[in-house]
Amino acid sequence: MLSNNEIGQKGEKLAVQHLVENGYTLLETNWRFKRAEIDIIAKKDEVLIFVEVKTRNYTYYGHPSEFVTQKKESMVMDAAQRYMETIDYSWEIRFDIITVILTKSGDCKKLEHFEDAFFE
Repeated sequence: MLSNNEIGQKGEKLAVQHLVENGYTLLETNWRFKRAEIDIIAKKDEVLIFVEVKTRNYTYYGHPSEFVTQKKESMVMDAAQRYMETIDYSWEIRFDIITVILTKSGDCKKLEHFEDAFFE
């Protein structure tokens, strides 16, 4: 059985693979600003995309997307603002969530990509 850290790393690798296979350009992974971390920063069609990845190997307590709290969204948005300042970017942005559900052996059971997830 995988540890929580291994589950998270596996989910992020699967999310990166999904994005690349769907025409996204990967810019950063695990980008940090203060206490916030942006799991993936990518670009597609001139849109800068900040991606939060949530991975679980069970759904007993709810869908993985339900664990992206308002506080987490706020921290990611603050970090995104800092990232845009760092690269002098002022065009269109989007915040996505990718959820990954793994089997107990660590295989991908289900991956879902929610675009514009912070503003629904």
